[in-house]
Amino acid sequence: MATPTEDNAADLTNITVITGFLGAGKTTLVNYILKEQNEWKICVLENEFGEVAIDDGLVAESMDAPEDLITMDNGCVCCSVRGDLVRTLGQLASRRKDFDAILLETTGLADPAPIVYTIQTNPKMSDNYKIDSIVCLADCKHLGQHLDEIKPDGSVNEALQQVAFADMILLNKVDLVTADEKKTLEDRLRTINKFATVIETEKSRAPLGKILGLNSFNMESILSYDPGFFDDEEDKKIHNLELVQSVGIKFKGNLQAQYFNMFMMDLLRERAADLYRTKGLLSFHGQGDTKFVFQGVHEQINFGPSEHPWKEGEDRENKFVFIGKNLDRKELTQSLMDCLFKEDENKA
Repeated sequence: MATPTEDNAADLTNITVITGFLGAGKTTLVNYILKEQNEWKICVLENEFGEVAIDDGLVAESMDAPEDLITMDNGCVCCSVRGDLVRTLGQLASRRKDFDAILLETTGLADPAPIVYTIQTNPKMSDNYKIDSIVCLADCKHLGQHLDEIKPDGSVNEALQQVAFADMILLNKVDLVTADEKKTLEDRLRTINKFATVIETEKSRAPLGKILGLNSFNMESILSYDPGFFDDEEDKKIHNLELVQSVGIKFKGNLQAQYFNMFMMDLLRERAADLYRTKGLLSFHGQGDTKFVFQGVHEQINFGPSEHPWKEGEDRENKFVFIGKNLDRKELTQSLMDCLFKEDENKA
């Protein structure tokens, strides 16, 4: 899929997707953002379960112009997103530059993947908007029990999915738990998604500069990850029992483009449903100083050259991030290393 260039990406309106389980504090966060600042002009797209959009009144009180508040049809965003969200954002397109950002508050049971897919693949959307970040609000008091929930068919529960998809996790209601309880939950969140930034909050109050305009849902974001994220967990003797986990892999060398493309096609064909987020930083044989990056949500992959080429003398280190269900680090690492370009093979 085509990736927006640096120039036209700057012209797109940012959408921050806010997820989190029912009662985690999403509406409180939206109200906080709208009441505590006047530097950003924000449009809120808000949706909740139930026959009456009960959050309308709460959020509308915070808007200077109540008509700027757009409430979508009752029901889960993900169930109706390809119709309702496209229509709503389409109606906003002509005046989107009136806003610095759009906040899409999803219901507590929403998986953000269809939202991301719609905005990235529908030309009317991708010509006007881009995902800035996915922010998950985690209820420090009750999230543990939601993560433990066993689905009847053995599938991944919604709380695990929301944590897995997030670029940022706001660990909310930290004042309602003990220090030990908070640390236990933080450690668990790091296991599921160690690449997301975690910020502790009370009453959903977080610094706006750490929520909006992050551009963290972008292919280049892998360049800023802590190198320690890619260390082999087995070296740390961590026993991971989570159904969903994050794996970081790194190794030096140049990849053979044909082999890598075949690996990715096979992986996505067989495991797309299990892969929530993927990111990569790549060096290909025969591509000079061009550094390549990609990011994906399930089978939807964005791929292209980085804005920052390899510097002279810089180690050509490939980096990969996988967040998903039933991941085998050794198998993924070996399969990726099999994609390395080997001089002797090509001479044969």
